[in-house]
Amino acid sequence: MRTKKELIDALAERTQQPKNVSEAFIDALGDALRASLAQGDEVVLPGVGKFSVKEKAAKTGRNPRTGEAIQIAARKAPAFSAAKVLKDAVDVR
Repeated sequence: MRTKKELIDALAERTQQPKNVSEAFIDALGDALRASLAQGDEVVLPGVGKFSVKEKAAKTGRNPRTGEAIQIAARKAPAFSAAKVLKDAVDVR
């Protein structure tokens, strides 16, 4: 699955629900993830992984065009840590 439509189709088929119900679920899941991460909370999806917010410290970088040193501000960034079950499913030997 590479697109939202493909994910909706697969979810609808596996749950035997109409596609509009699957699409509403995917949209609601995305909304809930964004809202929780915006508040700084972690979201754990068992068997999938953990979404969290990481603090990125301020640092000095370089402008690639001029080579001039620039200050990059501190920021927060979303992070994902895969569950062992997911890692094992991908690394089949």
